[in-house]
Amino acid sequence: MLTAIVGINWGDEGKGRMVDLLTGEYDVVIRYQGGGNAGHTVVNDLGKFALHLLPSGIFRQGVVNILGNGVALDCESLWTEIQDVSGKGVSITPENLKISDRASLLLPWHRDLDELEERRLADKKYGSTKQGIAPFYSDKYQKKTVLAGELLYPDKLWERLDGILEWKNLTLEKVYGAKPWTKEALHAWIEEFGGKIKPFICDTGAFLRKAEKDGKRILFEAQLGSLRDLDYGIYPYTTSSNAIAAYAPVGSGLPGAKLDKVVGVVKAYSSCVGEGPFTCEFFGDDAHRLREAGGEYGAKTGRPRRVGPIDLVATRYGVQCQGATDIALTKLDILSYMDQIPICAHYELNGQRTGEFPFPALLADAKPVMEYMPGWKCDISGARKWEDLPQAARNYVEYVEREIGCHITYVSVGPEREAIILR
Repeated sequence: MLTAIVGINWGDEGKGRMVDLLTGEYDVVIRYQGGGNAGHTVVNDLGKFALHLLPSGIFRQGVVNILGNGVALDCESLWTEIQDVSGKGVSITPENLKISDRASLLLPWHRDLDELEERRLADKKYGSTKQGIAPFYSDKYQKKTVLAGELLYPDKLWERLDGILEWKNLTLEKVYGAKPWTKEALHAWIEEFGGKIKPFICDTGAFLRKAEKDGKRILFEAQLGSLRDLDYGIYPYTTSSNAIAAYAPVGSGLPGAKLDKVVGVVKAYSSCVGEGPFTCEFFGDDAHRLREAGGEYGAKTGRPRRVGPIDLVATRYGVQCQGATDIALTKLDILSYMDQIPICAHYELNGQRTGEFPFPALLADAKPVMEYMPGWKCDISGARKWEDLPQAARNYVEYVEREIGCHITYVSVGPEREAIILR
């Protein structure tokens, strides 16, 4: 069984929570794109964790976790995260964490350039988390990065890095007037952080081909969501990688894989970190109440998330982009305080009502067309069966299911692993 867990909307849907739940059924969990610029929050018996690079299967004994070749591998951030998680009682060894030798290294100057460019853009900024992701992927496609596997061959590594350092300093100094990186400083960073992750680096492609041949169950974990995908999202307010399930085989190291199942994660309302059009956005007291009820602050940055009602137009489009076979609806319990449940059912664009997601350049002109359903006004966090939910909550779930055209298989009513209803 090859399954991808992906975000349907702007990210922050609760993917980490779903991966943590489902990893008990899988042998291998792979992060296949993105880097340390977003977080997956996981709550289990060891505590609350905000993962950024580590796959969410790291908490399950017997599960092998892989960082695939499509990941932006920041050695420093990864090592810090390994120290933090292992310090809370989670065993992390080369047996349960493997790093693709074909993953490219995100280097310190990528973070520098990210911040410098956001500063230059000023009020036209993209809302970057300043973790170096856009400069990293730009360099990767210019073939100006080094592979993790090159850490195992220092002579080859420095033969390439010296030339890249000279090229990168031209940009830092001439374009931004910033301080260049010295060879000594880069050597020190590589020795300290690259040296620490070397034991985890291996040919993960060979490992995965054998795992697939042996019938192992493999789970692909995405970062962010459809609307942040570089090709299909709200460009240019996207991430710089492909967050859709179709990229999972490529970014994981198993390019010939054919997915059996795609679990798309949708929040019972909408949230968004960063810049860009967000048609269904709440403001004022409505936004404050929903943000506080849902604890909507970025796992990586701590930034308050923009919030609003569920957006059926965006969600339907996200389901189509991901090719979702099943939906996990998260945080249904958060809506319990509402007398009426708001729903962004359509958009109005140029005086016309539409259910189709617009071209990115037109999104800023779209206005939400709202509908409302009765609320349930009671605590549902203890529900474990579909029949345990009040009728109003079931009506809401069934309505969303019809409108987005995909079966809602999982309904989450709390952050804990067991707070789930299977339909």
